[in-house]
Amino acid sequence: MTDGKSYTYQSIAQSVQDQGLDTMFGLMGDANLFMVDHYVRQCGGNFVPVAYEGSAVLMALAYARIAQKVAVATVTHGPALTNCVTALVEGARANVPMVLLAGDTAMMTPQNLQNIDQREVVKVTGAGFEQMRSPQTASYDVAHAFHRARVERRPIVLNMPADFMWQEVAHEKHVFPKYGAPSYVPEGDDLDEAVGMIASARRPIILAGVGAITAKDKIVKLAERMEAPLATTLKAKGLFRGHPANMDIFGTLSTPAAYDVIAKADCVVAFGTSLNQFTTDQGKLMKGKRVVQINDDPVAAAHNYHPDAALIADAGLTADNIAWWLDEAEIAPTGFSKELDMEELTRHPVATPGKTGAGFINFVEALERLEPALPENRILTTDGGRFMTEVWCRISAPDAKSFIATTNFGSIGLGLQVAIGAGIAAPDRPVVLFTGDGGFMMGGVNEFNTAVRLKQDLIVVVANDSAYGAEHIQFLDRSMDPGLSMFDWPSFAEVATSLGGQGFVVTSNQELDTAIKAIETRDRPLLIELRLDPNDVPRMRI
Repeated sequence: MTDGKSYTYQSIAQSVQDQGLDTMFGLMGDANLFMVDHYVRQCGGNFVPVAYEGSAVLMALAYARIAQKVAVATVTHGPALTNCVTALVEGARANVPMVLLAGDTAMMTPQNLQNIDQREVVKVTGAGFEQMRSPQTASYDVAHAFHRARVERRPIVLNMPADFMWQEVAHEKHVFPKYGAPSYVPEGDDLDEAVGMIASARRPIILAGVGAITAKDKIVKLAERMEAPLATTLKAKGLFRGHPANMDIFGTLSTPAAYDVIAKADCVVAFGTSLNQFTTDQGKLMKGKRVVQINDDPVAAAHNYHPDAALIADAGLTADNIAWWLDEAEIAPTGFSKELDMEELTRHPVATPGKTGAGFINFVEALERLEPALPENRILTTDGGRFMTEVWCRISAPDAKSFIATTNFGSIGLGLQVAIGAGIAAPDRPVVLFTGDGGFMMGGVNEFNTAVRLKQDLIVVVANDSAYGAEHIQFLDRSMDPGLSMFDWPSFAEVATSLGGQGFVVTSNQELDTAIKAIETRDRPLLIELRLDPNDVPRMRI
């Protein structure tokens, strides 16, 4: 209320609180500053200010993933929204529900320098677009945007014209429930065919993706009933950690031994995964075996790979249903998992000493030493870059809900923002980010001080090979000079210290010892800069 009156910007802020959200990420401008102010001062909300608009979206995406609820961010109009395009694509492809409250230039001033067709900008990202229709419908439109985000499982951008903000309205609370009761697999030929394939298998593998995280216990029960090994996609990394039949990541990131076992399998039962090219290794890993895909999204089923049978259904209920039919038909367990040496299947090749140049640290050796030194209850996040596949293979996450890889759009420079958002969602847990030098320069420098200001428990490991790795490899593969892909960066450790954190450069095992000790005594965001020989970084496993 202002001067005894209620205005649209107040109704918008109150509507966000009505949805049960106490945290908003964003950057203020003339189309959203009064709304943000009211959200903080009158609604008691927590506003996380960012340095770059796209960071607000990325932090909200991570917050939504870790907190398991819809998140909210806000930016103003024009260039503020276009600065969010990459982040919105990342969120849309990751199927993360969030709402971006985006200001729009006043409808009465089309000559505004920042005017742009914001609907068209949003459409190309794969995110949803919702237009605020009038000041009087503002609270309804906010609630509907949140409803769409939950149901559609993607970012929804709510377009808010700036000239609505100071118009008088009467706030009305709207909260729309999500109708998402899981359904059993229907009786019919599809079910009969799928169960028949599974029952006749002698060397089956159970594969789970991020869409099946909540069904973990039921999937494990089915695997134990079948005596089948358990594997995950990259996004579900850590889901079966600690289980004796866990063979870890399925696909191009598998160990050589696990890859051989997958090749010999005769059936893959895939829950909650779209079976992309990395999981199937361009389809090679699925040859010679029956593939049964269970997914509650009909679009995801057969989107990347056409299985032999597909069931559009809830993962957990379907796992129970399959187990029931196996019991009903008195199908004996396969014994496949008991034949396998799981320790061997999950052991990646050790570091090869002697190839690293002077003044550099061996990357694989450093990862092997960091794995036990990093906090056990960590949330693990990774940026994009050629360093990433070795990190995914060698650095563990406590469980699948504690791992985020910002690779859905093939971009770099998104990791630190995601790490900050994850830390806000779980303030009692440390967050570990692995990023490359190019990615840190692109997005990390912008927001490292944000982590400092927020006093976050953050450990950033920068794999600094002084190059854009993917491009460096391509030049070398064609016997060309890689000079244009290489950079003389500043010291990231010194940059981190100057921004209020604590930085360490690592060029030797002795300096790595010092950095590891600093992990134990950290009292502010910590950055460990691994200086890598650009000619000694392992190739990406893709």
